[in-house]
Amino acid sequence: MALKITEQCINCDVCEPECPNEAIFDGELHYLIDPDKCTECVGHFDTPQCVEVCPVDCIPKDPERVESTVELMRKYQLLSAPADSLKVD
Repeated sequence: MALKITEQCINCDVCEPECPNEAIFDGELHYLIDPDKCTECVGHFDTPQCVEVCPVDCIPKDPERVESTVELMRKYQLLSAPADSLKVD
């Protein structure tokens, strides 16, 4: 499942540069995670890097975006595939 950043976020700026998928962005009130880009770092690292660096523990799994490890790996493969390999003839 994708992760989410809760309203407890203190906008410390440490999570955003850690995301290998560039899924984290500065929202109106606090940082947010694009669930379509979040793979929980599957394919990159053993653990979610944003969770590792978060000083306030405000990045839980999003219960509304339940995804298996297989699904997260597939998302990683799609996100990391060269753009020209995704063309449909």
